[in-house]
Amino acid sequence: MPSEEMQRIIDMVPATAPFNSGDLKVRRESLDFVGIAVTEIEGSTYQDVVANSVEAQWVNVPDGEDHSKVLLYLHGGGYSVGSIISHRRLAGKIAHSAKLDRALIPNYRLAPENPYPGAVEDALSVYKWLVNDQKIAPDQIVVAGDSAGGGLSAALLLSIKQNGLAMPGGAVFLSPWLDLTGSGESCKTRRDRDPMLTPEMLDDFATTYSQGQVALTEPLVSPLFGDFAGFPKCLIQVGDAEILLSDSTRFHEKLLEAGVDVAIEIFDEMIHVFQIFGGMAPEPSEAISKIGTWIRQL
Repeated sequence: MPSEEMQRIIDMVPATAPFNSGDLKVRRESLDFVGIAVTEIEGSTYQDVVANSVEAQWVNVPDGEDHSKVLLYLHGGGYSVGSIISHRRLAGKIAHSAKLDRALIPNYRLAPENPYPGAVEDALSVYKWLVNDQKIAPDQIVVAGDSAGGGLSAALLLSIKQNGLAMPGGAVFLSPWLDLTGSGESCKTRRDRDPMLTPEMLDDFATTYSQGQVALTEPLVSPLFGDFAGFPKCLIQVGDAEILLSDSTRFHEKLLEAGVDVAIEIFDEMIHVFQIFGGMAPEPSEAISKIGTWIRQL
């Protein structure tokens, strides 16, 4: 049973889910509104930067004790919505929980204006900027992302591997969207329990991102079909009441098969990317606390 605070949030989701509108502009504005409505770490400041031609923002949080590690956060939004504004408060909460003093969140290119491979190219460019321009050791970078940003985080790791670059120190995946073919069993079994996403919605996002120009089984599009050997230590968090549950459980199994040090945490009755409501209900606050502990132990 969700807490009283979390249940109120869950009850609001169907009416306020940013993807209910078919209008792209409304979808984008709605998700940004969510990012403004959720709580933030008091004392957070934001600094605009350009990372290898990609617009980005440093999220600076108070009380950071680890000045070496950096969180690179890739926002969700089906590869066509989402922004720095929609997710910077979540990135800040995770960095603060991990005792870091900053996170970097980029505005990677979105479809339909910039379909695949724009997002993957931008994520790799930002990673290279951190290493080459900011002189941050790869093992001091923690990559994290939610939903499509979780899929993009996995695609970034595959791209880093393909380019022969050093891997980051760890990666965190929140409700990652890893299979754009929609073949996961939970797309059926959780359909009536998920108040936020539908299989049809995900199909629409997948078509918008791929534009029919690349197979949805291409690993940089659907990382679930990739080779995970050599991946860094990984943490996966997912809700039990979301249609993307199977993406996480299958990812976990394949990472284990590849010899990767990986942990998965499945939260009973929780919805898609519930962590964004950290500070507003016990369950997301607990999840963020667990992420922070995991990052501190890297």
